[in-house]
Amino acid sequence: MTLLDDLRWRGVVFDHTPDLEDHLASGSVTAYCGFDPTADSLHVGSLLPLMGLARLQRAGHTPIALVGGGTGLIGDPSGKRAERTLQTREQIDANVRGIQAQMESFLSFEGEHAAKVLNNADWLTTIPLTDFLRDVGKHFTIASMTAKESVKSRLESEIGLSFTEFSYQLLQAYDFLVLHDKEGVTMQVGGSDQWGNITAGTDLLRKTRGAKGHGLVYPLIKNAAGTKFGKTEAGTVWLDPERTSPYRFYQFWMRTDDSDVVDYLKAFTWLSHEEIDALEAEHAEAPHKRVAQRALAQAVTRMVHGDAGLEAAERATEALFGGDLAALTVRDLGEVFEGVPESTRASGDLEGEGVDIVTLLADAGAAKSKGEARRLVEGGGVRLGNEKVDGIDQMVTTADALHGEVIVVRMGKKRVHLVRLA
Repeated sequence: MTLLDDLRWRGVVFDHTPDLEDHLASGSVTAYCGFDPTADSLHVGSLLPLMGLARLQRAGHTPIALVGGGTGLIGDPSGKRAERTLQTREQIDANVRGIQAQMESFLSFEGEHAAKVLNNADWLTTIPLTDFLRDVGKHFTIASMTAKESVKSRLESEIGLSFTEFSYQLLQAYDFLVLHDKEGVTMQVGGSDQWGNITAGTDLLRKTRGAKGHGLVYPLIKNAAGTKFGKTEAGTVWLDPERTSPYRFYQFWMRTDDSDVVDYLKAFTWLSHEEIDALEAEHAEAPHKRVAQRALAQAVTRMVHGDAGLEAAERATEALFGGDLAALTVRDLGEVFEGVPESTRASGDLEGEGVDIVTLLADAGAAKSKGEARRLVEGGGVRLGNEKVDGIDQMVTTADALHGEVIVVRMGKKRVHLVRLA
């Protein structure tokens, strides 16, 4: 099975230039993909192109990840209904540094086909405008530029398109030319919304170097609800653990809809065809067990956050259903029990002998009254953390607070209340 055959089976080929299969079979190819530095972290929407570069590398080709430190100063109109807010050069530089560090989880920077991370600010911010217009701009007609879908859709909208964004495709085409000259790049990959920019680059190569460039674009992934992949009610799912913790990241994949999970296993994991086929069969037989979702969450979390991140995510998930809460950080506790009722109590109240459990429950609002609190405790369904409360006379002290900050009160199987000490 060729690389393209595998990519087609995984459902990640939207379109490609003619003869790409022959080009990939002709020997080691150097290919690049651009990444927009609009933030200091990539997000799950970046996984498909990252995996694409990694699959090329594993097939014996050389990948280049191009961070758009220069194009980021302009803004790509592709797929955007309105013009982006321009960032300062300092913001872009900081974002570039953050993104570069994340590439190491996916690409190997050693060996015969070692990956490179380059920044197009190195050439886009140094070429004189008159040279650029003379050497690049003259090869493009207004008719061909306005025919690109990314331009046409904006020109037909009420927002319109500034000259700044209109020029973007020239910059990306010039990237292809520079990388061809300096690194021997003959192929560009990206999302399907980049097709117009990629073909602009292949046109420029043909006109200026007489060389044949190739392109491959991936489909834009949407979930079962038809919304953009990676967007949740809580916001974007980032690859940076400080922005999206391993637990939240793991849970994002665990919540994958049954109708999407096999497609995501194919697109976002290194699992073999046989392993995915087996998971698909097991999922079809017992979808309620969520075996496929768990395999997906484990594979992607390990790839992005390593074994330690996966262990932390699974530990937090287990804690939600009665596992060891003491192993969680305060941040983990807040995320595991996000949305449950909370109250605040002065830590001094719980020093020394503390307060009895009935008073704690009533004062916190976990029970409507002391009478209800008493009945809950006598019914045997109240726990502090994972420990069952012995009786209504049990005293609660700061020793019961995890990390000295949070008391987790469980009432029955589903009710939870957090008491935060201040």
